[in-house]
Amino acid sequence: MPKYSVVVPAFQNAPFIEACVRSVLSQNHPDFELVIADHSSTDDTAALLERYADDPRVRLLSTPPGGGAEANWRRVSEAATGEYLKLLPGDDVLYPGALAAHSGALDAHPRVVLVSSRRDIVDARGRVTIAGRGLQGVRRAVQPGVDAVRQTVRRGTNVFGEPGCVTFRRTELEAAGGWDARFPYLIDQTGYTKVLMRGDYLPVDSVLAAFRVNDAQWSVALVNDQAGQAKAYHAWCRSLAPDRISASDVRLGDRRAELMALARRAYYVVNGRRMRAAA
Repeated sequence: MPKYSVVVPAFQNAPFIEACVRSVLSQNHPDFELVIADHSSTDDTAALLERYADDPRVRLLSTPPGGGAEANWRRVSEAATGEYLKLLPGDDVLYPGALAAHSGALDAHPRVVLVSSRRDIVDARGRVTIAGRGLQGVRRAVQPGVDAVRQTVRRGTNVFGEPGCVTFRRTELEAAGGWDARFPYLIDQTGYTKVLMRGDYLPVDSVLAAFRVNDAQWSVALVNDQAGQAKAYHAWCRSLAPDRISASDVRLGDRRAELMALARRAYYVVNGRRMRAAA
């Protein structure tokens, strides 16, 4: 069993998948596996992945059509065998030292179930549009997971970051029931919350990944639903911990989620051309 599993749920990622894979295989961590499941892509994603089939650290899988993001996220995560798990979308990249930093933090703190870091927001060609985003308002110390969830509710945004920014103990995700798409736009944040309700959280205050915004992302297609799903998520979080997450926390987060949805729409409009992959 490897120490660390990086899992990639690939779908229609031909312009970006090789950069994603290379960013993992170049990590200096001594003991990891890379598991990739292609969700029946119709572009060249599967053919490009075959170039890495002979690397002993790589396992290539396929996921049948249907089921949305949850099907492929579950497929690839359930195939992982490592003690620690990081899901990395096929259009994102890790920065050097990312696995070592997260693995070291979890090794040092046995009660911590999840760690996360800041990331750069980049366009389709990898140019940084927002640097060092994440961990807004989060204490830079070990803390109860529910306190971190309360902070993300109050902020009305995902303070932990996209999956490439996050690592957790694989068995904790399994015990929590795995990925959950009840709020499709927040499938990552919902999964983090289920894990964080089971233990402590630790932010690793470094920029260790890049989240690529491009016009093929399913999250971009869901832009009109963002605020509504965030509000439903906030109410769900309160139902999980009504003694720690108050009605006023939810009201504050709901207002901020509306503003964040507007900000995202503005970002997509301003950066529309930069979100398109090169032909």
